Amino acid sequence: MMGDVAKDLAAGTVGGVAQLVVGHPFDTIKVKLQSQPTPLPGQLPKYSGAIDAVKKTLAAEGASGLYKGMGAPLATVAAFNALLFTVRGQMETLLRSAPGAPLTVNQQFVAGAGAGVAVSFLATPTELIKCRLQAQGSGAAIVAEAGAAATAAVKYGGPIDVAKQVLRSEGGIRGLYKGLFPTLAREVPGNAAMFGVYEALKQYMAGGTDTSGLGRGSLMLAGGLAGGAFWVSVYPTDVVKSVIQIDDYKNPKYTGSIDAFKKIVKSEGIGGLYKGFGPAMARSVPANAACFLAYEITRSSLG
Repeated sequence: MMGDVAKDLAAGTVGGVAQLVVGHPFDTIKVKLQSQPTPLPGQLPKYSGAIDAVKKTLAAEGASGLYKGMGAPLATVAAFNALLFTVRGQMETLLRSAPGAPLTVNQQFVAGAGAGVAVSFLATPTELIKCRLQAQGSGAAIVAEAGAAATAAVKYGGPIDVAKQVLRSEGGIRGLYKGLFPTLAREVPGNAAMFGVYEALKQYMAGGTDTSGLGRGSLMLAGGLAGGAFWVSVYPTDVVKSVIQIDDYKNPKYTGSIDAFKKIVKSEGIGGLYKGFGPAMARSVPANAACFLAYEITRSSLG
C-alpha cells in the first residue's frame, strides 16, 4: 500500500514542477488582468488584453517579471500535486469494486472532488500569497492612479514577508485562509471535472477501460483538455477568489464571496467574471498536458 502512496507522491511532485515551469508566466498575466482596477469613465484600462499585459510586463520588469511570485508555488506546487494525486489515489482505492479494477468515469469525478477538498486547505494560503505578489506588480505605475490605489506601491518583499504581514495585521492564521470558501468552490468541482474528463478521454481514445497502452501524445491531449475542463467549469469562482484575497483588510470592498460576485456583475457585467479567461485557458492546456504526462511517465517508471 505504502508503495502506491510513495509513487503518487513522487509522480505528483514531478508533475507539479512540470506544470509550474510551463504555466506560471500565463498565470501572472491572468492575475494582472483579474486585478487591474476598473478604469474611470473615459479612461482606458491599464492592459487592453493578454498580449498587451505581456508586452508591458516585459518592458517594465523583463522576462523575470513573468516568473514573479513563483517561489511560493514552487515550494508548494510539489506538495500540492503530491497531495492532490495521493488523495485521489486513496479515493480510488476506496471506490474500487475490486482490487486493481479500473474506476468508472463517475468514480473518477468523485475521487477528483475528494482530492479537491484536501488541496483547498493547502491552496488557500499559497494562492493568497501568490495573488498579493502578482497584483503588486512593479508598483510605480499604479501610484499614478488616484485614491486608494496609491497604497498599492510595493508592499511585500516576498512570500515570507506576505505571510508575516498577514499573520501580524490581518487576524493571524484566519487571515491566511481568507478566500477558503471560493477556493473550495473552485477546487472541488474543478478537480471533479478535471479527473473525470481525463479518464473519459483516455477511455475514449483507448476504446475501452484499459488505458495503459496510450502513447505520450494521447496522454498530453487528455491532460491538456482535462485542465481546460477545470477552468471552464469554475472560472468565475477563481475571479471571486482573486479579488477577495487581494482585498484591503482595513477597508474592504467586499463583505464576502457572494457580495464580491454581485458587485463584479453589477459593475462589469458577466464579462467581469471571465477577466483573464484567455490566459488561464492558454496556460491550463499546455501546463496540464505537461503535468499529467510527467505524472504518468514518472509513475510508470517507478513500476
